[in-house]
Amino acid sequence: MGGTQDVDESPWPSAAQRRQAREYKREAVLKTAVRLFNEKGFHATSLDDVARRLSVTKPTIYHYFKSKDEVLFECCRMGLEQIEAAVAEEMRASGNGRERLRVLMEKYAEIMTQDFGMSLIRTSDADLSEESRRELRRLKAHVDQTLRATIAEGVADESLAPCDVRLAAFTIAGALNWIALWYDPQGAQSAEEIARATAEFLLKGLMPRD
Repeated sequence: MGGTQDVDESPWPSAAQRRQAREYKREAVLKTAVRLFNEKGFHATSLDDVARRLSVTKPTIYHYFKSKDEVLFECCRMGLEQIEAAVAEEMRASGNGRERLRVLMEKYAEIMTQDFGMSLIRTSDADLSEESRRELRRLKAHVDQTLRATIAEGVADESLAPCDVRLAAFTIAGALNWIALWYDPQGAQSAEEIARATAEFLLKGLMPRD
């Protein structure tokens, strides 16, 4: 009488396991799509291409995304989320404005060497629907505001020279974004080395002068 009764385990996955499996497959579609978009261009890539690369059927892709526009939007959104994570890390960093700006620029530069970061620059906003463009502009605006605020902080604490904060932010973002167009993963420098060197070049232009 004192023994315990074994409970049979269900052979069917739980709701949590099904959600995890779905998210894993959805992410696989995005990772494959973004590489093809970066390699061939958005217009030259079809969902059939993505399906073939994944060895699945095109209807399988539609199980996770309604359209190619949605796939592109999610790729760009993930790139911006990575930048947002870098912004959050910068917000937690200690030090003066210049040191915090360095952290932000190095992280931003590294993201521009990665697939989702590249997709932000290698594809045009015009390829997206108006609704998707509005959402991406909102996310980009937050990154721009944080970049400006960090530069302004450096000017205020005198770790950076007085400057036009808006122009400085545009210049920095433009230089960092351009990495997505020329970066070669087979090149002589690693992504980390490029990120550090680019941040150093840009910071020199903002250093206080005696």
